[in-house]
Amino acid sequence: MAMPDRPLFESIEGLPGTGKSTIAPLLAEARQAVLVPTVPPFYQPLRRELDLYENADARMCLFLSALFTAADQIQRYLDAGIAVVVESYFARCLTTHGVFGAKLEVALPDGLPQPVTYQLVCEPDERLKRLAERDKPMTRWDVLGEQHADQLTDAYRQFPVHEIDTTTGTPDDVVRTILSLNAIEVDHADR
Repeated sequence: MAMPDRPLFESIEGLPGTGKSTIAPLLAEARQAVLVPTVPPFYQPLRRELDLYENADARMCLFLSALFTAADQIQRYLDAGIAVVVESYFARCLTTHGVFGAKLEVALPDGLPQPVTYQLVCEPDERLKRLAERDKPMTRWDVLGEQHADQLTDAYRQFPVHEIDTTTGTPDDVVRTILSLNAIEVDHADR
């Protein structure tokens, strides 16, 4: 497999329960990449507080701020020749908040690191089963997302993504699928 001239930057996207939180660290380990949180830890208390409110525009602004902060860190790693994996990037923020009713129109600046994006998908019954097994309370935003799951999945398709079904395979199978993609093809997919 031919490797790209620059370090890979990969984003794992998808609805809750498709496997993002499981696959992202496994992919980072397999790639010997850094896993960068796109909502840095110091944003988490404010995120929890803001999740109590109903203002989609305010929530979107918080996530955009977090993502721009993470993008600076991602760029530093890439400039140092270090591959990066993230669990969600601007695609999730823009699609999710658009579906949630945010009215902000956002034009992302040129020069942001552009990932190769994998959209994890899963049959609805299996995805809902996985969500039910989680030990995590659902916020009003999680409920809203579930009410619009099909719309969110379709909204991701405005971005160049490699769709990967996680319904039946193990997490290792999913990572092997990602790793098996032709690196030259992947290199062109994010342009």
